[in-house]
Amino acid sequence: MSTRHLRYLFDPASVALIGASDRPGSLGAALTRNVLDGGFKGEVFLVNRRHRHVRQMPAYPHPADLPSAPDLALVATPAPTVSKLLAELGRRGTKVAVVATPSSVRGADQARIFHQTLREVAHPFGLRLLGPDSLGIIVPRRGLNASLGHLLPQSGHLALVAQSGAVLAPMLEWATAQNIGFSCVVALGERADINFSDLLDWLAQDPETRAILLYLENLSRARPFLSAARAAARVKPVLVVRAGRGGD
Repeated sequence: MSTRHLRYLFDPASVALIGASDRPGSLGAALTRNVLDGGFKGEVFLVNRRHRHVRQMPAYPHPADLPSAPDLALVATPAPTVSKLLAELGRRGTKVAVVATPSSVRGADQARIFHQTLREVAHPFGLRLLGPDSLGIIVPRRGLNASLGHLLPQSGHLALVAQSGAVLAPMLEWATAQNIGFSCVVALGERADINFSDLLDWLAQDPETRAILLYLENLSRARPFLSAARAAARVKPVLVVRAGRGGD
């Protein structure tokens, strides 16, 4: 369990979108729209190796070309390109990367190899990873919608953490209709690095979060999770919803 650099996930001063696009239907286009339209007040950098402008904003061909190191990077490029991009971001000094790209591999063994490759690239730089295949993160009070979700919920004091974006989308729609606000919304995705235990440790100390709601589909490391959940529950309510019976 480690909260290293997680403050840059929840409170970045700058965000870079790698794979920014205005091509309808693409991951990059959805992320570009949400980040630019959310009201985030920090710096936003767009990276697109083919185009010099995206949505009338300047776009840089590579992370190495950015004028400064972004605290948070969003990666929405094909899976074979992700490792190289993470290395570039790590060398620049980026602290956290949200990898929206799915693994694009078949079978648990291949997925583990892909995850291990990402960790081996990121670890020497201290670069933390959310994902791959992460819907992203939303921090309403910062106007930060670094996610594939089209809704920016109102600000509140409930943290919502799930593995799957397919679960978060209907939950956010329902919560918005009920005027329920959030301190943050996080989709873990495939959990190559950042996991439930890390987020529980961070959210337990977050003054903006008064309660934590977790939606679990499977759990690979039960002991650290239970330790983190018990510690968090000593200081604020923690509700865990368990779906299915699968494990990994």
